[in-house]
Formats: sequence, structure tokens, C-alpha cells
Amino acid sequence: MSAKIKKIGVMTSGGDAPGMNAAIRSVVRTCAYHNIECVGIYRGYQGLIEGEMKELNARSVRNIINRGGTILKSARSKEFRTKEGRQKAHENLVKNDIEALVLIGGDGTFTGGMIFNEEFGYPVIGIPGTIDNDIYGTMSTLGYDTALNTVVEAIDRIRDTASSHDRLFFVEVMGRDAGHIALNVGVGAGAEEILIPEENLGLERLLESLEHSRTTGKTSSIVVVAEGDKSGKNVFELAEYVEENLPNYDIRVSVLGHMQRGGSPSCYDRVLASRMGVKAVETLLEGKSNYMVGVIKDEIILTPLDLAVKGKSEIDKELIRVSEIMST
Repeated sequence: MSAKIKKIGVMTSGGDAPGMNAAIRSVVRTCAYHNIECVGIYRGYQGLIEGEMKELNARSVRNIINRGGTILKSARSKEFRTKEGRQKAHENLVKNDIEALVLIGGDGTFTGGMIFNEEFGYPVIGIPGTIDNDIYGTMSTLGYDTALNTVVEAIDRIRDTASSHDRLFFVEVMGRDAGHIALNVGVGAGAEEILIPEENLGLERLLESLEHSRTTGKTSSIVVVAEGDKSGKNVFELAEYVEENLPNYDIRVSVLGHMQRGGSPSCYDRVLASRMGVKAVETLLEGKSNYMVGVIKDEIILTPLDLAVKGKSEIDKELIRVSEIMST
């Protein structure tokens, strides 16, 4: 293994996700293991432009593996989208002798990294951190497993109320462009219907399904709705539409919102973050750049950043079929 790189920077960008701190810890301690300096860059690309950074060592990241969010903070940066902003960022890296970057975030983070690499030839490696699990090149992103557990627990609690009062609950979960959370928690929580962006089942089919459930003896129901569902109505309009057409239902809406992002990461996310952090640093030491670290069939792999950004994560068709059978 080559040890030409002497100092690596690590940053988090975009929406926070449980497991980001575990990934930061892994990057820092892998650097320490290989006798490389590590610098934490605060507030993503904006902090890089403003030179907001601090040297980290193995003790700097103690007791963070169990914490949600990110100790390095995160922020959107309009300035980094400009050539001038990126030039400032590069100057700060050179001034601080930082020779490579580990970027923890989603497709926006990786897009910025690719542009930075093209313009300055600067080595970058990405670690996917987003609860939506919508990144090509990995079966699971950091935070996804934790978000599933958080949402299932919330829906279990909602079902207690639904059963007690014979109510129909529409529960909106995150997933603007991908329905991975909705599909998996829908199956895991026993939802009667699951509405996701990838499958437009139609409003009439929803009405038929709910009416069938009622005539076969179900006195309460849960419908999980991804925020990006393509039914043409938001979750409140959807509830109103069903109430107008099926007046016998007592309907409530619950939008889980940003609670899905928070909380202590699951064991799976902590272990995955640790594995990805090691791979990211060692990939840079091997002289490779412009890759994203991912996991496929429990094997840590590398995917070119452009494929990770341009590719589309596939919804599990077999799980859709399972959900249809389970809602009978």
C-alpha cells in the first residue's frame, strides 16, 4: 500500500443521516492507524470555502459512534457552485496541506466532488450518507437502516391508536424520488397499502383496496405514503379524497417528517460506516480517486462517482409483490 498522501480531509454535506459520525470516526482512526494526519472540515463545502477546519486524532472522535447527526455539521453552499467559490476551497486545502478528501453525503455532495476533481485534479472518495437509500452502487446507504427502524416503531404506535378507534391512518414518510423507506416499512409494519413514486397504483385502485379491506372485516388500516408518491395529490388531499368517496372511514393523517433523520444509529449502520470509512481512506492510499464506497451482497465495493450520481437505484420488485400478497 502506498503512503504518499500525508493528510486527508473529511467532511459531511447535504442532509444529515444516522451513521455519519460513525463514518467520521472510522476515517479519522484509519488515518491514525496508517500514520496520516486527518482534518475535519465543518459545514461541508461552505466550511471548506471559509477555511473552517480542525485537526482530528483518534481521541477526538471518541464516544461519537452512537450519536446521530454529524459533529462536523452540514450546510448547503451556493458559493461552491461557482468557479470562484471552488477556487477559494482549493486554496484553503493547499494552504492546509490537505491532499485528498473523503466526502460523506448524497448525490449533490458527490456531484460537487466530481466537479472539484475535474477542475483541480483533486483526489476525492465518497461515502453514501442519506436515509433515502437512493444512491446507485450500494444496497444500503448510511442512515437507511436506522430510519427504517425509527419509522416502523412510529407506525407500530400509530397502529395502536388506529385499532383502538377503528381509524384509517395515512402515514407520510420521506422519499421524494425513491420509495425504499415506504416499501420496506410498509411491509415491516403490516400496512394495508403502500404508495411509492415508482409505482402509480391509481386512486381508484386505492379506493377498491380500502373498501375490500373493510368488507373483509378490517376495522382499522394503515396506508404508508412516500412524500414523492405520483398519485397527483399530497397526503392531506389524498385523505380528503378517500374520505369523500368512502365516508364510513374515520381518517387521520400523520406526517413523520424529520424525526426519521434523527436518533442513535443502528448496529448495522455503525458497522457499515466503520467498514466504509476504512475502505475510503485505504482507497485513497492506493492512489485511486473519484469513487464511491458501497456495499453489495455484504461486500464493500467501489463505484465510479459519475455512475453513483447518474445511475438510478432500483426498487425491489419482489418486495412489491410480497406487499401485495400481505395486504390481502
